[in-house]
Amino acid sequence: MSAIYEFTANSLLGDEVPLRRFEGQVLLIVNTASKCGFTPQYRGLEDLYRDFSPRGFSVLGFPCNQFGGQEPGKASEIQEFCSTQYDVTFPLFEKIDVNGANAHPLYEYLKRQQSGLLGASIKWNFTKFLVDRTGKVVARHAPTARPEGLRRQIETLL
Repeated sequence: MSAIYEFTANSLLGDEVPLRRFEGQVLLIVNTASKCGFTPQYRGLEDLYRDFSPRGFSVLGFPCNQFGGQEPGKASEIQEFCSTQYDVTFPLFEKIDVNGANAHPLYEYLKRQQSGLLGASIKWNFTKFLVDRTGKVVARHAPTARPEGLRRQIETLL
């Protein structure tokens, strides 16, 4: 079993979610923000989720306020924004740090598995990690990578 399934994270509603729940699925793990230039990517992420979830795919969204204070809201505000503005139905988790001393352990693991162009730290919102069905982190995509551009890579893993 892959180490990714050993992690837990709290849902946006505060419930503890073991990542083991997603074992056997292809995952796209993304740090998100509601007030970012990349926020419209929520639409593309939701499209991927709706198209591929019946085949064993999930997007996991982790709101983060570390970049320009672009996710200042409380959980209820994040949930309302995502559902009313982008009709998001994929799993969203509590706001976390992805860098620094308080970085969520899942993100510490992801960064060790796939460094970015300029090193391990996350540079901005909407950095995307693609995980195969065995739990292996197979790719890291920059915030500028549009979700629809990942479609072929996801299909290959499904």
